[in-house]
Amino acid sequence: MELWWIFPVSVSFATVAISSGVSGALFFSPFFMLVLGLSPAQAIGAGLLTEVFGMGNGLRLYIRQRVVDYTTARWVLMASIPTVVIGALGAHLIPGDLLKVIFGVGLVLLSGSLIFNQTPGADDAPCGDGDALDPECRRIEAADGREYWIPKCHPAPAVILAAVGGLLTGLISAGLPELNTTQMVVRCRIPPRVAVATSVFALALTAVVGAGVHALSAAPAWHIVQWSIPGVLVGSYLGTRIGPHLPAALMEKLLGFVFAAVGLLVLGIQFFT
Repeated sequence: MELWWIFPVSVSFATVAISSGVSGALFFSPFFMLVLGLSPAQAIGAGLLTEVFGMGNGLRLYIRQRVVDYTTARWVLMASIPTVVIGALGAHLIPGDLLKVIFGVGLVLLSGSLIFNQTPGADDAPCGDGDALDPECRRIEAADGREYWIPKCHPAPAVILAAVGGLLTGLISAGLPELNTTQMVVRCRIPPRVAVATSVFALALTAVVGAGVHALSAAPAWHIVQWSIPGVLVGSYLGTRIGPHLPAALMEKLLGFVFAAVGLLVLGIQFFT
């Protein structure tokens, strides 16, 4: 019972991650390393295992809201699932100190994709309006009756970014949603609510594979995840309800600065302690 406090921390992490469409393991992995003292590979594996449950529950709720763009998700998954296996295997072959450095540098670089991203407003109409609608656009009608239009977008850049994101997710437990949510909104002009839901869908399935590889490669930290998993189940429920009401651009900027601070903290502890 001495680790009960992991539960409310996990609720907070999952609420922020699900509502903004970023990887919850970005919070959990450094938390497990720096606060609970797990080795880098074990912390990353525990972060992914926790994320599976949080993103899985968030995925279920987003599917019920009918805001997942399955066409885009298909391209992402084709690239991310093979590379997450490579990354997860690599995490157990790389020395712990080097993995901490990779993790810290990776967080700082990923933060830049959020801080310097120019997110279009949720009310933008990338497919035109009225009679001027682009015939190649796809329509998604959410369960609450709102309509979202998805413009045609070349899949090749998304596949490349998904491959890189999957590799990073297996290696440092983060990267797929940060890269893909950004490119969905900025390059493909997908409405932020749909982009977040689609990123959660792709990450949930990718994380299952990555967590499975990590679990087979090392003993999971069951004494920790028994508290973090119930927390993310609660947080994912809250996040799917808060997310549609949050300003996407502001959330991305704030999270970018948080990730940069965590990455610099990991690097500072590694080099100066």
